Amino acid sequence: MEFSSKLLENAVYEMSQLPGIGKRTALRLVLHLLKQPEERTNLLSEALSKLRNDVNFCKRCNNISDTELCEICSNPKRDASLVCVVEDIRDVMAIENTSQYKGLYHVLGGKISPMEGIGPQDLNIAPLINRVKQGEVQELIFALSSTMEGDTTNFYIYKQLEGLEVTTSTIARGISVGDELEYADEVTLGRSILNRIPFESSIKAG
Repeated sequence: MEFSSKLLENAVYEMSQLPGIGKRTALRLVLHLLKQPEERTNLLSEALSKLRNDVNFCKRCNNISDTELCEICSNPKRDASLVCVVEDIRDVMAIENTSQYKGLYHVLGGKISPMEGIGPQDLNIAPLINRVKQGEVQELIFALSSTMEGDTTNFYIYKQLEGLEVTTSTIARGISVGDELEYADEVTLGRSILNRIPFESSIKAG
């Protein structure tokens, strides 16, 4: 792809580094921004800069937050004895959209994947175990995707919880095997949470 401007080429290159954005799409987006009022482009640039520099992660659940505790963790109406374990922030958003879950969350930041060099020490598993040890959590709901990596992560956490007084469950298999939570429709995802099953039963079923 030939460019008449180095500035344009650099902008297209940076835009094309985003997931799912090829160079043609990146070019279309950059040219669109050029047609917008300068103020509009500056607002976008400022928003991205503030996101990168000022965003916080909730000290309790690791969700994205503007403050030390996210709005979910700081909400007194949420059930602090119930914690849903998810892979990333997109899963929190997907579950919240169902309006069926009233507990808290714990964002792992990924799944155990030896093929990608991701081990338990690379995830927020230790803080989760510490939350359980503090005694307030009565049930953990495993809501990772039904993949080999998701199942491996669930089982690893389950083994780390041995000897601790906490119930473990997993979302019902209304979510197809291999599916990511963010792509599930809200009704199916909501029912999967409400109809969750004991984690031990999911092990036997597997």
